[in-house]
Amino acid sequence: MGAFERWLSLWVGLAIVAGVALGSALPDVFAQVAGWEWAGVNVPVAVLIWLMIYPMMAQVDFASIKQVGANPRGLALTLIINWAIKPFTMAALGVLFFKYIFAPWVDPATAEEYIAGMILLGVAPCTAMVFIWSQLTRGNANYTLVQVSVNDVIMVVAFAPIAGLLLGVTDIAVPWQTLLASVVLYVLLPLVAGVITRYGIFKHSAAGLEQFLHRVKPLSILGLIATVVLLFGFQAPRILAQPWAIVMIAVPLLIQTYGIFALAYWWAKRWRLSHDIAAPACMIATSNFFELAVAVAISLFGLNSGAALATVVGVLVEVPVMLSLVAIANRTRHWFAPKID
Repeated sequence: MGAFERWLSLWVGLAIVAGVALGSALPDVFAQVAGWEWAGVNVPVAVLIWLMIYPMMAQVDFASIKQVGANPRGLALTLIINWAIKPFTMAALGVLFFKYIFAPWVDPATAEEYIAGMILLGVAPCTAMVFIWSQLTRGNANYTLVQVSVNDVIMVVAFAPIAGLLLGVTDIAVPWQTLLASVVLYVLLPLVAGVITRYGIFKHSAAGLEQFLHRVKPLSILGLIATVVLLFGFQAPRILAQPWAIVMIAVPLLIQTYGIFALAYWWAKRWRLSHDIAAPACMIATSNFFELAVAVAISLFGLNSGAALATVVGVLVEVPVMLSLVAIANRTRHWFAPKID
């Protein structure tokens, strides 16, 4: 694991500080960048998010999906939590906190946007960072790849319907055309590009693919840091005017993350999974594809919306929380069945 992954919380934190500082010092510049749109999509943010997502998609080996029959319980655990539990608990927590607990301090329109951002986080299971969490917990790398590949295939067809359902249930207007376009732009097209890269350009050269992925990895890192700087720059006036908004959004996100991990970990233990399967399965079930959530929130609600802010807070919360869960998983290795060779 490189220096970036080891110090990811620090880099994201510095990017957040830089974004808020620049957004406060150069509001006109950020307003101009915010206006660079095409078909309702902010072009600079779209390019940066593509830089993040494309290298991740190129890593996914869809030939591994044929191995879904191996250790089916770990895969079932991930799929059930990602698609039948986590989106709905996230929506429920959003409604509980922003329509009831925090209602006196948040106006109804902003509360709806915060809930929408949380829903988008809950419907987007993690794709890329999971490989890092799996590595840190000494998880089964091949099985992690199977789980990520299957989740990506499901995400292409399930993200928009589930997001639309939950946004509708919480009385938020669903711009279906924009939602579907966002799935195509930020999931399907990067996925196709990754497949072409993996099975077209480097079909007969595994070493060439590895070298290519190593070369483009800095682009993914640059995309993440630059996106965080831009997003917090766009949100700087709101963040400085309402710093407690960050805290309020973080509270239900923290409850969701630790709660889902506890459920998944308990479930994995009851099913007697080996730790190298249980740990990455629980990490996949817990973490979010925040890059996708940010992109869709911006497309649906705008750069300066509460929904975009909520997904950006998801970036802030995700890394340190997941690192704490990695530590918990490593310290409780003895709870699980021995590794099956």
